Amino acid sequence: MATLDALYGTPLAVQLISQVDRNFAEHLKLRDDQHSIGLLSVDNDDATYTAIDEATKMADVEVVYARSFYAGAKHTSGKWSGEIMAILAGPDPDEVRAGLNAAVDYIKTKAIWYSANEDDSIAFFPHVISRTGTYLSQVCNIPVGSPIAYLVATPNEGLVALDAALKAADVTIVSPFVGQLNRGTAPRASGLTHPANGRRIVPAHGQGHRGGEP
Repeated sequence: MATLDALYGTPLAVQLISQVDRNFAEHLKLRDDQHSIGLLSVDNDDATYTAIDEATKMADVEVVYARSFYAGAKHTSGKWSGEIMAILAGPDPDEVRAGLNAAVDYIKTKAIWYSANEDDSIAFFPHVISRTGTYLSQVCNIPVGSPIAYLVATPNEGLVALDAALKAADVTIVSPFVGQLNRGTAPRASGLTHPANGRRIVPAHGQGHRGGEP
């Protein structure tokens, strides 16, 4: 273990419902053309928020539910519960499966945390997304395809770094915190925007621990 070790989230449970019950669909507020859903539980919420956004770019899916469990990854209700649950909806099993595969691959290979100390107990997430999908665009209230940086660190240090970023570049905050999404509600998110050309960057919030552990 060493400073700047690469740290990754772990998908704990991945499930596909090919034909979702319509009563269940009504509670998820699915459209009539959304027949299939994919469920994903992961031990790291911020990695998952970026991964499900990636899924919306790689398949015909929509994020209809995403919720963090704020007790942290060490205090879940069970072995496969994780720190977050997300649900993707799509027209058929193939599209939803493609979305789940894209999200899982992103968590395992691209959504990289970095250790800030020798024992990996403190971490930060300096993540740049060249173009947003439908999920983070909705979260940040920005056009689909906007570049953002999704930044997470320990609260005090993260806010100091955010202030420094605002002073160093022509960027503004889109929204201060990432949080949960239930369809039809306003999720919380962090973001910066470049007002001259619409480019956006997403800033710091959250716990800054490996896997979001408190």
